[in-house]
Amino acid sequence: MLTVQDVRLDPDDRRVWVSNDEVELSRKEFDLLHALMRRAGELVSRDDLMRDVWETTFWTSSKTIDVHLGWVRRKLGDDSRRPRLITTVRGRGLRFETRDPQRGLRG
Repeated sequence: MLTVQDVRLDPDDRRVWVSNDEVELSRKEFDLLHALMRRAGELVSRDDLMRDVWETTFWTSSKTIDVHLGWVRRKLGDDSRRPRLITTVRGRGLRFETRDPQRGLRG
């Protein structure tokens, strides 16, 4: 079981909860979230995500990650304009935050 902030992910049963509410994710949405959560706090490149989640070294579409990420954020209740869970570092990759960046150091 992975727990980061108020998100719990069970990789064996492929289930996700935010607080105590279960969230239904598609296979790719789950795989994307799992790839980010298992490296929480680290910057994960788009190349790594394409390899780990889509099992390819070439880009099937420049928007593939963005589209799936948008669905995951919505389902987790994460606002892309003021993200507290998944942040984008332009030109570098994505990071699942270990604490809410909106709360600063007190998180």
